[in-house]
Amino acid sequence: MRAYHGVVSFVSVIVLTLSACGDDSTVESSDSDTTEPADSGAAGEQFLAVATTYADLVAGSYAASIESATVMQGAITAFLADPTDAALAAAKDAWLAARDDYSPTEAFRLYDGPIDDPEDGPEGKLNAWPMDEAYVDYVDGDPTAGIVNNPAEFPEITSDVLVAANEAGGESNISTGWHAIEFLLWGQDLSADGPGNRPVTDYTTEPNAARRGQYLSLLADQLLVDLDFVADQWAAGDGSYRTDFLADPTIAVQNIFRGIGALSAGELAGERMSVAYETKDQEDEHSCFSDNTNADVRNNAAGIRMVYLAEFPGISGPSPSSLIAAVDPDLDLRLRAQLDASVALAESFPATFEQMIAAPEGDPANAALLAAIVSIEDQGVLLAEAAAALGLEISITV
Repeated sequence: MRAYHGVVSFVSVIVLTLSACGDDSTVESSDSDTTEPADSGAAGEQFLAVATTYADLVAGSYAASIESATVMQGAITAFLADPTDAALAAAKDAWLAARDDYSPTEAFRLYDGPIDDPEDGPEGKLNAWPMDEAYVDYVDGDPTAGIVNNPAEFPEITSDVLVAANEAGGESNISTGWHAIEFLLWGQDLSADGPGNRPVTDYTTEPNAARRGQYLSLLADQLLVDLDFVADQWAAGDGSYRTDFLADPTIAVQNIFRGIGALSAGELAGERMSVAYETKDQEDEHSCFSDNTNADVRNNAAGIRMVYLAEFPGISGPSPSSLIAAVDPDLDLRLRAQLDASVALAESFPATFEQMIAAPEGDPANAALLAAIVSIEDQGVLLAEAAAALGLEISITV
């Protein structure tokens, strides 16, 4: 994870706690004595109900991601069986659709759950970035770069080989996941106003075409393996992480707020938006090969809102919002408004992400990006306040 030094505020860690659930006491620092929220009785039942709804939402969201990733896998298989411009375009469209389903699930991260468990979480295999394209395949000025073009070191391209190579020797040495697939579909983005334009001949007549196709096919397979692993942990009835999660409703609700708070301020507003805003380097875009970063931002913001309101098709039950509304209705209203504002700002970006970061300060496109950064960072602070209103403790970096 890259360090984030903020565009709109200095680096600080906000840690908020309250002495008791629903208490009107002053916010205190984390080194003060506090009383933990009750994990039994009415408060415990409410926390368990919210945690259960959240677990159902997580399971449903990962199921949707697996479904569209399976469609993408089929489109990639069809393309590799008959590489044409139309088939490549269909595979790209399938990647974009699958990405739309995956990005909201990032709101389930950042509390050492099954997606980013330090021991076996597959997040680094699924969504690590930024990636050094030359680690995977040729780049402008170096036609023999990458695993694809290095049969001496990588005589066979297998799933085990690709997984072992991921982040080997450096964080940017990304060999698997969404962005490796994206790069193998679009190629390097050398345009200021459009995505990459990898030719179909890379999979037909160009050097190492068969190896490139094998690589792409295995990546689509591995993505589903990793998504299935996470989804299984959250499955109703026998999901091992779900069982542990619901066993301690207080920690569960704390982690819900921790995840969406950290995604808001440190990850989304910070690493994914502010870093690129400061550097003006399109290599710092989250989905730079396809120019899909606008959708990444929009879907991350929507995922945070989805968690707070517990809104997902087919899911019903009490939400984190309902807990806050019971102890501080005004804070809940302000937080809802902030979440709505962040999603609206992301939905109304006037240009592609690379165009917004390239625009000079004060330009409407640049200002639109900055407004979204500030809004998403502010919602992270409000989420920390909301956790504190429940007597919980989370830290938010802004």
